[in-house]
Amino acid sequence: MNVRLVKKAKKGDKEALLSLILRRKDDYYRLAFSYMKKEEDALDVMEDMIVKLYENIHLLQNNTSFYSWSNKILVNCCHTAYRNKNRTVLLDQQVIEDKLKGEHNVFDQIESEIDINILLSHLNEKQAEAIRLRYFNDLEFQTIAKITDTSVGTIKSRVFYGLKRLHTLYRGDRNE
Repeated sequence: MNVRLVKKAKKGDKEALLSLILRRKDDYYRLAFSYMKKEEDALDVMEDMIVKLYENIHLLQNNTSFYSWSNKILVNCCHTAYRNKNRTVLLDQQVIEDKLKGEHNVFDQIESEIDINILLSHLNEKQAEAIRLRYFNDLEFQTIAKITDTSVGTIKSRVFYGLKRLHTLYRGDRNE
């Protein structure tokens, strides 16, 4: 990351802020999509994040932690949008249509996604969030801890007990 760009952005340089955001736009999108489940909603929360970054960049204390700070803002925007819509989306029609356009085993894949989302819906919200961030977004425990403002130990615990619960739900209590 370019600390010089962060310093420029903190002084009000919109181009510097835009440059920082564009460098990680795909990562931001994947993170937003993992929460929102719809392209339009993910793009909306990314727009909200950009506005919040612009309005609050002066509050960033450590210039080297711009990306973890911006990820945390994005996650907060996702939580806010989710609460405002007050709905649960397991799989929507647009996802199904997109998959039907070019995949051979589309129904198996859709069924797997439904299964995973149904299983995750049986976990508490914090466990499901930790598992999504860890395995769907491939984030390190340290990064997840920063994003969620939680200790690394707590994140590891949420993932461990969440996975244990998922195993019980999926396989039952039988021994292998």
